[in-house]
Amino acid sequence: MRDLQPSLNQTQRVRLQSALRQLHSLPSSSSSSPLSSVAVADPIQVNHDDNILKGHGTLDCDGEVVATLCGVVERVNKLVYVRALRARYKPEVGDIIVGRVIEIAPKRWRLEINFSQVAVLMLSSMNLPDGIQRRRTAVDELNMRSIFEENDVICAEVRGFQHDGSLHLQARSQKYGKLERGQLLTVPAYLVKRRKQHFHHLEQYGVDLIIGCNGFIWVGEHVEAGENVGMLVEDQKKTSTAEEESWSFTPLETRKHICRIANAVRLLSALGFTLTVEAIVDTAEASLASNIEINDMLGAEFFVQTAEREVQRRASMVRKKG
Repeated sequence: MRDLQPSLNQTQRVRLQSALRQLHSLPSSSSSSPLSSVAVADPIQVNHDDNILKGHGTLDCDGEVVATLCGVVERVNKLVYVRALRARYKPEVGDIIVGRVIEIAPKRWRLEINFSQVAVLMLSSMNLPDGIQRRRTAVDELNMRSIFEENDVICAEVRGFQHDGSLHLQARSQKYGKLERGQLLTVPAYLVKRRKQHFHHLEQYGVDLIIGCNGFIWVGEHVEAGENVGMLVEDQKKTSTAEEESWSFTPLETRKHICRIANAVRLLSALGFTLTVEAIVDTAEASLASNIEINDMLGAEFFVQTAEREVQRRASMVRKKG
């Protein structure tokens, strides 16, 4: 996603460089205090009298703590570690992730989730289509492909780690499951911060936005939680073709909103900005206010305007705190 590089003329290039220089001098909205950035072999200021704990990315060298990674120094009580800015996704229990099914194995699905290993969703770790809590049978295992098949996009939650290091997922809530009628976007995982809420319903657009902690972002037509729960697999097979087409049809206006929100995500990712629902909605609303077409959102002028708008937003926040 960061490969998006619009062709800028000389004036736009100067404006963009000026905006990026100002952004480097302004604190980010995600941090209330300035962070200490370090490179490899840089010393980290610590108080040895506090009996600190040296964590990931640190090394004791000649009586002082030095960094072994390029990143930001983080402190949690007595623990001091370096958080790499462009590291791969590191799962934690409870993370909301979006993944794609790559294989159906006995009693489990294997998913690609932008991790070093594939994730596993067991048949026993999800709700069945009939919504009844019961023991899984051989018939359920034979009908696995009618629930999820290869290339289906799924939303789930990290349950834990298996003995071989792979992830164990669960999808027992009605808000988890198969995602349809939308776009799947891939962004660097470090641009997504863990928050209390990763499911967002943009009512003004009629769009659902799921920001996965693993860098997979789903933008699709709004679907009420549990809308499809309660339908048996046999009933799904009996559904007429006309009813199926009516259910799967997405209005043109909704599809335009999905594309606009998706382009806002692509633009913010290309600029390296932290992806939050507020930033994504603000970018989409700015494009509407400027009467910019969906395909022109990835153009050079709006690319520069987005960077300049972020400078103004951060500068106004600094003035309010001052």
